[in-house]
Amino acid sequence: MPTRARTRPPRTASSRTAVLVAALLPAVALAACAGGGAATSTTGAATTGSPAATSSAAAYPVTVDNCGTEVTLEAPPSRIVTIKSSTTEMVAALGLADRLVGTAFSDGPAPEPWAAELADVPVLSDKVPGQEALLEVEPDLVYAGWESNFAPDAAGDRAALAQLGIGTYVSPSACKAAGYQPDPLTFEAVFDEIRETGALLGAPEAAEDVVADQRATLDAVEPLDGPTAVWWSSGTDTPYVGAGIGAPQMMLGAAGLENVFADVHDTWSSVGWEQVVAADPDVLVLVDSAWNSADKKRDLLAANPATAQLTAVREGRYVVVPFAASEAGVRNADTVADLVEQVRALGLGG
Repeated sequence: MPTRARTRPPRTASSRTAVLVAALLPAVALAACAGGGAATSTTGAATTGSPAATSSAAAYPVTVDNCGTEVTLEAPPSRIVTIKSSTTEMVAALGLADRLVGTAFSDGPAPEPWAAELADVPVLSDKVPGQEALLEVEPDLVYAGWESNFAPDAAGDRAALAQLGIGTYVSPSACKAAGYQPDPLTFEAVFDEIRETGALLGAPEAAEDVVADQRATLDAVEPLDGPTAVWWSSGTDTPYVGAGIGAPQMMLGAAGLENVFADVHDTWSSVGWEQVVAADPDVLVLVDSAWNSADKKRDLLAANPATAQLTAVREGRYVVVPFAASEAGVRNADTVADLVEQVRALGLGG
């Protein structure tokens, strides 16, 4: 079931962006209404208000401080490459799948209606595309889910791509640089990210529609009464779990689940099985991926003498989340609703 996205770090850069947007929008709208040519904006957040303020003409050029890299787009990008499912689905959610000339590093199949819209988009690579494959499709923007996607030995260094006339943008929720990482990630930060992406791509009104839909989904959720949970993403001998400041914690908290590892100050963390056993969570959230499926996780838990004694294992208290929904993006709100539904189906959470 599709989910949505939001968040933006409660950091000063995000705050400065919001203030800058508020200051610039009236001037942008006025310039557009006066008919004095294309208005210029340096904001990275989507515009709101009158049609003049949300038109493509009024929105460009757009400049954002993206994970410490200044990105300026002079016009809406028309040839976009996305890396990671979260970015591909963001573009599709904004109604811009027809601008995609390539995708890469999919974390799993997209849900409808995005799956149909993305069906004919070329897949450049199962992992991060190399520069040769990237340059072949002549993108004007590469939108990546992780900063590491732009390593010199991956899609290419951001500065080098800029010299070739290719813009780059990283999902702000994935920024790791000091002062840019969301701490913690919140749905308001995800909403800001949707707006910023909409502004960059020339679809601010669509972004506001997505945000409104996300809010409505969250508002309709009746949170659980606090069953404990461990969000197991990957790893076998050493489980890799959702910690206290990332997307898993954001979604668990909104669903009314108590994250056993909420006190770990990280987005994800490696822990010991003995810690999981000691916590004996009410529910185990299993992230389903091609490389570490939920079924495989169930088998491993049952085969391990220690974890086989967990209450959640003995009673089959499993909740499954697709990997593509486990990162910040446009699936998150629906994932919260789905978590609540699955846990209640287990007879827990009130």
